[in-house]
Amino acid sequence: MKISVALITLNEEANLPRTLESVRPLVRGGQGEIIVVDSGSTDRTLEIARSHGATIFSEPWKGFAAQKNSAIEKASGDWVLQLDADEALEKELADEINRELGQEGSLVGYWIPRKNFFLGRWIKHGGFYPDPKLRLIRLGAGKFEEYGAHPTIKVNGPTGRLKHALIHNAYPTLRGYIDHMNSYSSSGAEVAVARGYRAFNLLNILVRPKLTFLYNYIFRLGFLDGREGFLLHLYHAVYVSWKYAKAWELARSQRS
Repeated sequence: MKISVALITLNEEANLPRTLESVRPLVRGGQGEIIVVDSGSTDRTLEIARSHGATIFSEPWKGFAAQKNSAIEKASGDWVLQLDADEALEKELADEINRELGQEGSLVGYWIPRKNFFLGRWIKHGGFYPDPKLRLIRLGAGKFEEYGAHPTIKVNGPTGRLKHALIHNAYPTLRGYIDHMNSYSSSGAEVAVARGYRAFNLLNILVRPKLTFLYNYIFRLGFLDGREGFLLHLYHAVYVSWKYAKAWELARSQRS
């Protein structure tokens, strides 16, 4: 059973070595391949990818879903594992994938739990774990659909769940997190406008962020993740406010 690991990249030299080392048990000995679709990296990303035997394609940025689908379409394996460049496999996850794909079955995809790290701490509460992601699919069984900065794979057929996790090292610094939330809120605003959101609504810009913080930090036990959990849920609430304010701004600019 051949597996293709598909990634999209842009200046990921800090994360990519960890990611590619973690998938080595899946592709070693010619039993798999690594597909990288890069959108203009100027650091050592391509050099690192080549050193791990990846097949590299350079393409202009087309949006998250389209870019990820482009990487999947270039795969030649029986199964495709789509990863972000800041994700890595637990050692046990690589072994579990090899075991599962070695069995005959009718499943067309697998959900994988994800451990999200913020400022170096695994965030276990507040809705951030197990954070399952549908990332392992039979070739041709599905594709990503656009949803702002967080597209999701849609498949036709039954799916299963794996026990071991992806390690998501997305936010080692506050500056990086805030930069990402600024970008993600813009993508989220585009989705909201496409779905008909137009108004300047204080409930969404002011009240909804406060309720989001209370729900995740108090009722979903985010306070158990210490200072890091407090900051994460505080600034996630700010992201919600930004998204709806930007949606109003975007709708206004479109009308004018």
